[in-house]
Parts: sequence; C-alpha cells; structure tokens
Amino acid sequence: MTGAATGWRRDATIVVAGLAIFALQAAILLWMGQPAINPDGNIYVWGDLAHSRHIIDWYTPSHIVHGFIFYGVLWLVARRWSVDQRGLAAMAIEAVWEVVENTPWVIDRYRDVTVSGDYVGDTVINSVFDMWAMLVGFWLASKLPIWLTVALAIALELGALIAVRDNLTLNILMLLYPVDAIRVWQAG
Repeated sequence: MTGAATGWRRDATIVVAGLAIFALQAAILLWMGQPAINPDGNIYVWGDLAHSRHIIDWYTPSHIVHGFIFYGVLWLVARRWSVDQRGLAAMAIEAVWEVVENTPWVIDRYRDVTVSGDYVGDTVINSVFDMWAMLVGFWLASKLPIWLTVALAIALELGALIAVRDNLTLNILMLLYPVDAIRVWQAG
C-alpha cells in the first residue's frame, strides 16, 4: 500500500471519528431532553446572555479558550500523538463537558450560584457549535506562537468580561466556589 493511500485512510478515519463524536454528543443531549433548536422553532445565529439556544452566544469565546487549553495540555501529556489524535481527544473532552453541563445537577448549580436563575441548558445546535468553537481554538493554538495564543485567550476573557460580566474564569469560579460579591457585580 502506498504512503498516499495510507495517509488518505488515516485522514478519513480521523474525520469519521470526529463526526461520530459530534453525533454521539448530539444524540446524548437529545436523549437527555435538551431541545434541538430554540423552542420557538427558529434557528438564530446570535443569542443573548441568558440563554444558550443559538448558534453562537457570549459563551462562544470561552469554548475557543477551551481549545487553547486542550491543545496545551494535550501537547504536554500526549506529545507523541499526532495533532489529529490530540484533536479527537480534545473533542471527546469537550463532548463530555457539553453533556455534563446539561445535566440537571449542573443546570441547578448554575441557577443556584450564578446570576443565571432561568438557565435551562443548551440547545443541541448551541452545544454542537460550542464544539466547533473549541476546534477553532485548538486549530489556532496549533498554528500560532504560544505568546499569541495566550494573548488571544486573555483578550477573549477580557472581552467577555467587559461585554457581559462573565467569562470562562468567572464561570469556573462561580460553579466551584461561589462568591456573593461577584454574583452581585454580575447582576449589576
């Protein structure tokens, strides 16, 4: 078998595995009862802060940052894997997060400790595009110098912080160790 045929088969396997992760993520979310699209039957490109029901929203930058983080961590712990294999691992991690994020326990936690009192979880389309955002971040991190990736992560975090008083850092903090002063500030 020639090198080109082997490379093609390897590339096809990576694509099929990636599509399978997308499909499994969507199927699990549907099985869990998350709506496929916005309950009004429309698909919106841009969404507001309170609901993750659109293709992109104010939390899309945090998923790009996920891609940066996953690339860096997987480069450290799985350096011998190809970038494609690390990309699939990042997809699996993100898919698991997207499913966990939409469990009743995490949804209730968001409601209880953040300003998102009416949060009901993501639509499947939003969750799938969160995965795409992570892949964009992963790809950027694979192409850009480390300093630029870090600068972009900081810019995305600061941009979301300024625009909507929330970002990945605050999201994690508020889920794990809620701070009333931050919740009050976010509500303001």
